Parts: sequence; C-alpha cells; structure tokens
Amino acid sequence: MPATRDPRPLTGEPLALDLLNTRWMSEGTLQDLLTDVDGLAVWLDSTGLSGGYAPDGRMLRHVQQARDALRTAVDGSLEKGAPLVDAVLEHGRVRVSLTAQGPVERAELSDPGWGPAWLAARNYLELLAAAPDRIRSCAHDSCVLHFFDTSRNGTRRWCSMATCGNRAKASRHHARSKDVSTAQR
Repeated sequence: MPATRDPRPLTGEPLALDLLNTRWMSEGTLQDLLTDVDGLAVWLDSTGLSGGYAPDGRMLRHVQQARDALRTAVDGSLEKGAPLVDAVLEHGRVRVSLTAQGPVERAELSDPGWGPAWLAARNYLELLAAAPDRIRSCAHDSCVLHFFDTSRNGTRRWCSMATCGNRAKASRHHARSKDVSTAQR
C-alpha cells in the first residue's frame, strides 16, 4: 500500500485518460505524479493495478513512454500519435480463450514491466472504438486534465464543474460586472 494518497484533482477516468491525468496544474505549476517509483505506486494503487504489478524504474519508464504517446495522440494528432502508441502496444497482445465461465481475453506481455503501460494504450484503443468524440480535454485555459464525457447529451466541457467550471463562471461574472461598472461611468 502506497504511503501517500493520490494527490491528483481528477481520478477515476478510464485508464488511458487517468494516465494522462498524472500531470496536472496546481497554483500555476505543472505537477507530475510519475517522477519516481513511489508516484508510480500511488498511480497503480489508484487504478487498481497495484495487486498485479511491482513498480520499479523500468516500469516507470514504460508508463512514462505510454503517457507521452497518449498525450501526442490525444492532444496532438492521431497521425503523429499512432506510431508512438503502437510502439507501446508491440509489447503485448490479447489472447482470446473459452473458459467454463465463457469467453475471456487475457493480455500476453513480452515483459510484465510493460503491463500498466500496455493496458493504458489498449484502453485508449477501446475508447476510440467506443466514442472518440467523447475523449475530451478540459476547456479551462490553464487546465491540462482529460476526461471521457459520459454526460447524456455529450456536452461536458470541464474536468470538474466544481473547480474549472466554477472558475470559468466566476471569470465571466467578473468580466460582466466590470463591463457594467465601466458603462455606468
């Protein structure tokens, strides 16, 4: 069990986006959970992967590589990100089999240290197949977080209405108040 609780402002997103959210802004400074193995342990615990993987420096580098690949694909372009995501996916494959409980899919990895990185890259493919237009970046200018929009009408704009959405509303209110007071002079 990690000694530190997860400090990130947004957790619980699908694995690929949760990995992207290991970088966030706090008081104007970019924070990064994945600067060391302890941070990796916190992320693995937060995502429910801690039971299957022992974090070490190699796994940290693989997860950082996957995060960079996903960031390029999500924030840049699929054309530039695809080969980077594929480079992570090359370290594993899905094996389909039939069990007494029915069909199952299992990851087969070239090296278990690639597990979390590979699972995040695979999850990104699943999100793209399900609803690529629902993969979003927060609309707040100073926020770098990502989310999968599960709202009924697909119009969610903020990572959190309580933080970024509220900041945007307060900023608009301040601008309107300023315009009214200027117009009254």
